[in-house]
Amino acid sequence: MRTPVKATLIAIAVAVVLLIVAIVWAITQRADEPDPDAGQRQPTVRTDSHVLDEGGPGAVTVVEFLDFECEACGAFYPIVEELRDTYDGDIRYVARYFPLPGHVNSTQAALAAEAAAQQGRFEDMYHHLFATQANWGEQPEETPEVFRAFAQELGLDLAAYDEAVADPATLARVEQDKRDGERLGVTSTPTFFVDGEMLELTAWGDLEDAIAKAVAD
Repeated sequence: MRTPVKATLIAIAVAVVLLIVAIVWAITQRADEPDPDAGQRQPTVRTDSHVLDEGGPGAVTVVEFLDFECEACGAFYPIVEELRDTYDGDIRYVARYFPLPGHVNSTQAALAAEAAAQQGRFEDMYHHLFATQANWGEQPEETPEVFRAFAQELGLDLAAYDEAVADPATLARVEQDKRDGERLGVTSTPTFFVDGEMLELTAWGDLEDAIAKAVAD
């Protein structure tokens, strides 16, 4: 091989190696960039979160990350309703979406609730979804027509409902709740936070105990 040709090939090989090194270094640096949210306390409530009970000044904030298809959420639903009544005025109750991948209709249910929320009817759909959970849960495939029928039963504007369900921004709103939950350490539903502290549930009365303690403090 002629010396000039050999030198050219060597130069090209060196350039390729340097390029690979530069790419690897850039990727490594990017991976090492600090998370802007790291070390910061993740809030449990956003300005657009769905507040079922406002409470009064100094009210304890109770946040539930829920999946409308989750049987455990359905089991806690009457308990939550009783607590909302018992501590009316003392707690600010907030419901947030956390649809689980194992529940086929969970996202569709959340979309229905969010579409209803855009018509000021979130709580009505919230109650209806839990009341009918046994009828539409655990299906082999999504049944959006079932939730549209609920919207009709509730007297919602169906054209506005359809538009909201089809709007990517509605799904994005649901997904934002789930991302927030994941950052807060939520892995299952229902997960409750009382004044920003995640509650570890080991018995049915744990939620009430935590609320009673927070209200008394």
